[in-house]
Amino acid sequence: MEVRAGWIVLGLAAVGALAWWAARETPERSRAKQERAERAAAQSAEAARPSLYRWRDANGVLQITEQPPKGRKYERIDVDAPPTIEVRGDRE
Repeated sequence: MEVRAGWIVLGLAAVGALAWWAARETPERSRAKQERAERAAAQSAEAARPSLYRWRDANGVLQITEQPPKGRKYERIDVDAPPTIEVRGDRE
């Protein structure tokens, strides 16, 4: 009975060690995780930029809207922020 309990404890320890080994953070996994985070941040920043959509309706009339049309080809136009006023005290 005591021998059987020892084998169970040893088996559980082996399973725990194997689980730790499989889940550990390696440099390759770290680098891959960082690259995925950078791609997601770039996509999020791209989606957050203000833009307009240029497309043609069924009559061929050019349309420019804030929302992309459904079921039509369109071109995304990035809208740049207006230039800001620059105040500098070193100019005369």
